[in-house]
Amino acid sequence: MKTVQLITDGACIGNPGPGGWACILRYGAHKRELWGAEPHTTNNRMELTAAVRGLQAIKEPCLVEVVTDSEYLKNGITRWINNWKRNGWRTKAGTGVLNQDLWQILDFENTRHHTQWTWTKGHASHADNNRCDELATLAARTQSAGQSEAK
Repeated sequence: MKTVQLITDGACIGNPGPGGWACILRYGAHKRELWGAEPHTTNNRMELTAAVRGLQAIKEPCLVEVVTDSEYLKNGITRWINNWKRNGWRTKAGTGVLNQDLWQILDFENTRHHTQWTWTKGHASHADNNRCDELATLAARTQSAGQSEAK
């Protein structure tokens, strides 16, 4: 089974506001950058979207290390999601899970692979996380200026 590293990040100008997401896929010496934007969204939705789009880009089941600076994303997929599903997509407080649509897609994509979720401090010494932050912020700014572009 191939081993892939997926680094993700999301950004938002205002929260909610124009947002951008980005991810980097690494397989051996190969590197692929993906990014996109939405006109009205939240930072958490962009964090989720980056992970979803990155996992969707991997065409076959792989060992995937997902590196994120979002504790919301990491804790959601590794700690909270099973309880949400068991409780009919309700939180402990009985309210509906925010971003359920993206969590369900992420759950599906996550089960296609053997994943390990790793948290890294944002805006620190992880070069690929910093690059994802640059791309996601650029995508959000481009969206804010009225120009939509996705790669």
